[in-house]
Amino acid sequence: MVKAADDIFGKSYKKAYLELSNGVTLIGRAIGANVITSGEMVFNTGMLGYSESMTDPSYLGQILVFSFCLIGNYGIPFPKDDNLFMSKGHESASIKTQGIIVSDIYDGCHHHDGDINIQDWMKGQDVPGIAGIDTRYLVQMIRKSGNLWGKIVPEGAKAQSKEKFEFLKNFKDDEYVDPSKYNLMPSVSTKEILYMGKGGKTISVVDCGAKWNIMRMLMERGCNVKVLPWDTDFSKIECDGWVISNGPGDPKNTKDLVDRIRKDVLGSNKPILGICLGHQLLALASGAKTKRLNHGHRSHNQPVFSLPERKAYMSSQNHRYAVEKSSIQPNWQLWFENANDDSVEGLRHKTKPFISVQFHPEASSGPNDTSWIMDKFVKFVEEKR
Repeated sequence: MVKAADDIFGKSYKKAYLELSNGVTLIGRAIGANVITSGEMVFNTGMLGYSESMTDPSYLGQILVFSFCLIGNYGIPFPKDDNLFMSKGHESASIKTQGIIVSDIYDGCHHHDGDINIQDWMKGQDVPGIAGIDTRYLVQMIRKSGNLWGKIVPEGAKAQSKEKFEFLKNFKDDEYVDPSKYNLMPSVSTKEILYMGKGGKTISVVDCGAKWNIMRMLMERGCNVKVLPWDTDFSKIECDGWVISNGPGDPKNTKDLVDRIRKDVLGSNKPILGICLGHQLLALASGAKTKRLNHGHRSHNQPVFSLPERKAYMSSQNHRYAVEKSSIQPNWQLWFENANDDSVEGLRHKTKPFISVQFHPEASSGPNDTSWIMDKFVKFVEEKR
């Protein structure tokens, strides 16, 4: 841990304080934007994919701790304005994390895919961070505490604008931001229907904070994609199949979304794929229950076990809530389990083409072990047409 971040390797840095809800304060050096932010403390164990993680809408309202020793070493890939959904290294149009905590950060950018360095990217999007903190120690603290919130306070900084995301207006400057308290869908979902792809099969993606790679993979498989706002009247949508996307927050705190999925998505009897939050929403719509995990699963290396196929896969995950195994309805069956804690990682209907997974088959930057699930879903759509 850096006690005073005044001069390191000939460079001058400002101090920044990480004030935690358990009373602990850690000191490091300020990186990124000069603003004060607060959020739920979460961690990621991946060695790469930091730009994908930071732009993942599932991290909305959270301060992301990277446990790997060096972050930023290949810069930030350039977002292509002419084809934004195909921009490598980005899963949405902006950084969604409240801030990041790293052991060390690289200020350069020398990779052939790199556009700018991570610090300049963060400054341009008003996102702060702290470097020089023992992140392994911080990860252990998060794991033991269960619920932990934090504030990033750079020296001489101003408070974050409440206009950045809609849900922030619910919190006072002196409060810890707990994103699960409110419905986060308006802050991450598209405001209007988006059309993309030129395939013969039409897939409607319910945008609960969808990662761009979902749409990329569907288009690669010959699908015409409609990205729907979360509050769309689904009964008026014509399509061949449904994807309920990933997203942030508590699945129970999404207003009437579960009821509309039960009535109009499940009721359509067309193939359905639920991913992460979408898996939880589909489970709730089926009559199952969800629960809050102690510290969640967030990494590129979560092992899952497929019960029918009796195969193990490495998966990418980012979630705090899970389906209660004992609440799975009689017409549904357990598909995947987490190999570490036996939590529910996937469900499938016994007779209908409805499947859901807690992990990310569209994982970017990987691993890609479970991308076959996208093939399985598209095959369901083709057989049903």
